Amino acid sequence: MRPATATAAAVTTVIGLGAAAVAAGRYASDVALKVPSGRPFPGDPRLTVHSTGPGRISLTRSLASLRPGTYGIEADGLHAVVGPVLDRVPHTADTVVRRLERVELGTLGPGVRVRFTPQLHCGTPETALGIAYEDVEIPGELGALPTWLVPGARPTWVIALHGLGTTREQPLNLLPFLHRRQIPVLVPAYRGDAGAPPAPDGLGHLGDSEWRDVDAAIRYAVRRGAAQVVLHGWGSGAAMALHAAASSGVRDRIRGLVLDSPVLDWEATLRNLAAAHRVPGPLLPLAVRAAQGRTGFHGDRLQEAAAPGALRVPTLLFHGPDDTIAPWAPSQRLAELRPDLVTLTTVRAAPHAAMWNADPLRYEEALRRFLTPLV
Repeated sequence: MRPATATAAAVTTVIGLGAAAVAAGRYASDVALKVPSGRPFPGDPRLTVHSTGPGRISLTRSLASLRPGTYGIEADGLHAVVGPVLDRVPHTADTVVRRLERVELGTLGPGVRVRFTPQLHCGTPETALGIAYEDVEIPGELGALPTWLVPGARPTWVIALHGLGTTREQPLNLLPFLHRRQIPVLVPAYRGDAGAPPAPDGLGHLGDSEWRDVDAAIRYAVRRGAAQVVLHGWGSGAAMALHAAASSGVRDRIRGLVLDSPVLDWEATLRNLAAAHRVPGPLLPLAVRAAQGRTGFHGDRLQEAAAPGALRVPTLLFHGPDDTIAPWAPSQRLAELRPDLVTLTTVRAAPHAAMWNADPLRYEEALRRFLTPLV
């Protein structure tokens, strides 16, 4: 082969490999960042319903179906709630029997394939829980953000920020607890949620841009009479809360932070999300680079917002070692380095953003102790 021809062939090969790498990285970042709201994470297995009976359900035996606590189970057109494992009920070696709390939507029957979800309720505060609320719209950077406002007598409001794979129905798990204490609660949808403006690039940013909708929610709460607010976020919602506490122009109104399964390391979370979608291991570094290029992610912004020295308000952390999406180690480090402000409640045997589900009573008691001096 002549030198010029050989050079041209080599350049063509390099360009082809480069294009393939770009395409692979784009694909991998797509599956990680296009997490539809209201869809369980793909990392959780689909379980088969073997049978149902009065107050009980038999499911395929797995680590997921053996988790302690209370969870939703979902399939297309189906939503139900299951409680603790019933060890003393007879069952086969390949099944688990749990208490069936209720069926909210659809029909359960043998052969139905379901996934666990931390979200227990479907509907609005009133239809799901009988709690009066107001539908409001918060003027956000990209447009109006549909929001539930649950009134209360306290001067400090809680702004509840759901995370990846869930909707604003997720904070309904905690709404009865907060409502009993007369704490006003604001539950906004943010960019990318159903009914809210889409993100300009169609991708989630793990809080890196969504926090500006939190800023809008704080401003709205203040206009409606809140003296101060506590931000309670799950997963990427916790990252939004940290960004707002660091960068919002009204951050002086933030009285405290409650961070459940917080995304404190966006690169690790992005890799974990891609891996949960079964992206091959060799493509995971490409996913990170592609995501950074497409979204303008700046890991240093999250590191700065979550740095021990950046915290200015009391912070309650709920996290545990079984979270396969947002690593637990950064939460441990943060609690160790700022014991004056940070309290870590370690929750075991709980997946991402399901710390309440694993042990509701312990979670609410920790939250009660934290909120009492703040509200």
